[in-house]
Amino acid sequence: MVKKKQDKMPQAPAADRTKVLLVEDEESFIEALEIGLANEGFDVTVARDGHEAMAFFDQGEPDLVLLDMMLPKLSGLDVCRTIRSRSTVPIIMVTAKSEEIDTVVALEVGADDYVTKPYRLRELVARMRAVLRRTPEATEPSEVLPAEEATVEVGEVRVELDRRRAVVRGVETHLRRKEFDLLTLLMENAGRVLTRDVLIDRVWGSDYVGDTKTLDVHIKRLRTQIEVDPSKPTLLTTVRGIGYRFDGSTLSAER
Repeated sequence: MVKKKQDKMPQAPAADRTKVLLVEDEESFIEALEIGLANEGFDVTVARDGHEAMAFFDQGEPDLVLLDMMLPKLSGLDVCRTIRSRSTVPIIMVTAKSEEIDTVVALEVGADDYVTKPYRLRELVARMRAVLRRTPEATEPSEVLPAEEATVEVGEVRVELDRRRAVVRGVETHLRRKEFDLLTLLMENAGRVLTRDVLIDRVWGSDYVGDTKTLDVHIKRLRTQIEVDPSKPTLLTTVRGIGYRFDGSTLSAER
């Protein structure tokens, strides 16, 4: 009797596979993730400490960084902060801790999302793919908007959409990608209360699987950039139990 060989599932060529930099020092997690992520179509490079992570990152920027918080030589937070200072590559922070302060700090230094150990591979992959879908291609033509729709101004705050530039009281302020998107959405709806669900759906996407702490951290960070006194916000206000509102006496779109 001749046994027929089972056909293997076709895999994308290495050049077409999403490149993931996995920064992890626990061998049990490394082995499981290398196999699991490879089966999901990812091309995985492993760094086992913070210095090695930065060396591999500089050799060739990955499409996504999966970064453990607790690392030898250089902490995950320091790695995240350094990468974010030079790149907008998506970063998912992985932590064995579940305290709220750890997740808030991870988001504040620039992580796009986080997962807490132990986690299921299916959940991790879902978050990875969601973050990747929310990352715009730098050369995508649709990112360039018509000139007549390119600027929105509310009081002393102006956003230039085509240049992704924010100017507050005459001074340019540097916002991260999600901060800029959040500010733009709120300014386009100045005077209206936008619920937390609407903000998350419009800025992070309807497939977002995290919790609302991400929104709170971005609002807090945004206030430090646009408010005269972030502890007493007058522009970006909270409507308790509902959401947030951008307050401005005038709303104009330059034509």
